[in-house]
Amino acid sequence: MKLTTREKSALFMEGVVTVILLLMLNLALLVLIVQAIESNPGLRDGIFIIKRSVVLGPNHFQLWSWENLFIGLMLVADALVVWWRLIRRYRQMQLRHIIDELHYIANGHFDHRIPFRVSGDVQRVVDSVNALVDSVINSMDEERAIEKSKDELITNVSHDIRTPLTSIIGYLGLIEDKQYHSEDDLLKYTHTAFLKSKQMKSLVDDLFEYTKVRQTDTPLSLTNINLAAMLEQLGASFELEAQKKGMTIGAENSSETMMMEADPEKLVRVFNNLVSNALKYGDGGKHINLVAKQLSDSELEVRVTNDGPKIPKESLNMIFERFYRVEESRSKETGGTGLGLAIAQSIVALHGGYIYVESDDALTSFVIHLPVKHDHPLEIPQRLKTPGQ
Repeated sequence: MKLTTREKSALFMEGVVTVILLLMLNLALLVLIVQAIESNPGLRDGIFIIKRSVVLGPNHFQLWSWENLFIGLMLVADALVVWWRLIRRYRQMQLRHIIDELHYIANGHFDHRIPFRVSGDVQRVVDSVNALVDSVINSMDEERAIEKSKDELITNVSHDIRTPLTSIIGYLGLIEDKQYHSEDDLLKYTHTAFLKSKQMKSLVDDLFEYTKVRQTDTPLSLTNINLAAMLEQLGASFELEAQKKGMTIGAENSSETMMMEADPEKLVRVFNNLVSNALKYGDGGKHINLVAKQLSDSELEVRVTNDGPKIPKESLNMIFERFYRVEESRSKETGGTGLGLAIAQSIVALHGGYIYVESDDALTSFVIHLPVKHDHPLEIPQRLKTPGQ
């Protein structure tokens, strides 16, 4: 830390004043001791005997002047006092600078940090203050992001509900006003209103599920399950739907038995969402594969792959965000709510695992890593972490 010219002058003057006061104190002590010795013959003779008996060094040097020894000791003591006094004063100046910096930050300059380095424990205080400010700024940014996310959630939900609701009200209004020409028109209007109602229910159900699994204290009905058997059954349940799309679906497992602790109902929801996405958006693809393997005694990996269209690179980091759609028009055709992948990610996180996506011209793979034991969650690789995670 650099001192200002004024502080350097104040430090110098304090040193000079301290030296003068100590010299005056030394002189007064010396005069008092000399007077005491001169007025006491016994003390004077005792000091003389001590001087004659004290021999220093190999040359048997005798101490002839006690005044010189006293003055030397006092000078050493004075130097220590002056050094202690200046160091103490210097640290007070450092503390004043730190307090000024804190006041500056507290006045709203949150992008500012205490810039100087000091010695000793004071530097630990400075580092702690800077770390605290960084933590507060991160918390404020996260709070703003949460508020923005809530606003976006309300906006998206309002938009997605308003669209089918407008259609429902419109068609029911035609029926209410008897603006139909035949029973076929009446059935057409009611059928359209029914389909739009189902679309609204699907959105509300997904939204409820999303908000429920987003809570970190959401309870899981844990049980030991055979992941390999679960994927086999899942593939079989989607065979008919895949055939209608001109696709095949199969499960490949590195072992017939892959036991793990999980909530089977919620885990099935994850795989259902991923397979449903592959069927909806895998236009032109022919194969969907569920590939599971045991990476270690504590970790399993599941890949849900399809050979459909490649996901654009700019969408890979956003694909798990709620309401995000890679192709807006295609999502409307398929009736997706944009919450399926966000729900899948939240359920995987509740199980202590993580999920990410890889996509190239040949394959698109949703990769899930799950712990074998629920109470031993996996560490998310640094390359997959988002800011603030």
